[in-house]
Amino acid sequence: MIYLKNVSTLEYDRNSCTGCGMCIEVCPHNVFEREDGKVKILSKDRCMECGACMMNCAFDAIRVNKGVGCASAVINGVLKGTEPSCGCSDGNSSGCCC
Repeated sequence: MIYLKNVSTLEYDRNSCTGCGMCIEVCPHNVFEREDGKVKILSKDRCMECGACMMNCAFDAIRVNKGVGCASAVINGVLKGTEPSCGCSDGNSSGCCC
């Protein structure tokens, strides 16, 4: 599932990754996969910025501003009964709150 394109704050440092796969286990939207003994990001646009990956990475290989962007947009959409929107976009694809 893709929430909003090109707004995720998710960052990954392959050099710090040990390939433990904890991020794969805790991610609710299959953002990560293992490749060549390390983890890689499949799609940043799947990230809802819940922060589970970052909180469970003992090697500081993942950074994300949890609770902003997509996760916030989905919550706002549910509360307002509308499509996901963070509320600061001007309605076109270039608008972004992150």
